[in-house]
Amino acid sequence: MERRPFGRRPFRTGPREMHKAVCADCGAETEVPFKPAEGRPVYCRECFAKRRPRRERF
Repeated sequence: MERRPFGRRPFRTGPREMHKAVCADCGAETEVPFKPAEGRPVYCRECFAKRRPRRERF
């Protein structure tokens, strides 16, 4: 059995498989690195950034 350091994922080679989707906010066509689930919203990069809570800097 191969052991690897805690919290590290195996290295992937090659490009990710992208899936086409329509943004739930603005309606733009976008591509995401996961297969969208029926009934769950998908957001484009810009709308996702707007919805993400701001992180405070110290």
